Formats: sequence, C-alpha cells, structure tokens
Amino acid sequence: MSESEFVDRKLLCDDCNGEFVFTAGEQEFYMEKGFSEPKRCKPCRQKKKERRQPRY
Repeated sequence: MSESEFVDRKLLCDDCNGEFVFTAGEQEFYMEKGFSEPKRCKPCRQKKKERRQPRY
C-alpha cells in the first residue's frame, strides 16, 4: 500500500472517548512497523506511559 492509499481517519480513544485523527502518515508508519492502530489519543498514551515509568 503506498502513502497515497492512506487517508486520515478519525478514531475514538478507549480511555477518554475523545475523537482523534490517525493521519495517513501515521498509518503508513504503523503498517511498516507491524503495529496495530492506536487505541488511545496522544494525551492518553502519554498519561499511560507516565504511569508505567518507575518513580525514583
């Protein structure tokens, strides 16, 4: 699939139920890396990442 075949898509975040755009460029990157599409918006992904990091 070439980049021109990807189009921006609106997805709903599993955490906050907010709508976010999964851009064509992000879709291509995710496909190249073998990742599944994101389930969380960027702010919720960041919050989850911060919760996972150990605090020293």
